[in-house]
Amino acid sequence: MTAKTSISLTDAQEAYARDLVARGRYPSLSAVLQHGLELLRAEREADEAETAALRALLEDRRRGPFVGVKDGRKRAERMIAATKTRPRVTRR
Repeated sequence: MTAKTSISLTDAQEAYARDLVARGRYPSLSAVLQHGLELLRAEREADEAETAALRALLEDRRRGPFVGVKDGRKRAERMIAATKTRPRVTRR
């Protein structure tokens, strides 16, 4: 399902979007904006997942036994690496 919406862009934003269409990167202005919104959604979801992982780590450390700096870094690196393996939005 699609929805028709009126939006306002700065002159620079409109020129950039039209240039992307003119160069064949996207078939339409709508496609440019749709892709931009999908990138924002993916970025927000990644940020939320990273925040949740950090909160889980903090809660685990608060409830569990003392974890030394070396082991804590290893755990954090594994958690960060896990967030980077999630699928990303691909370019059209």
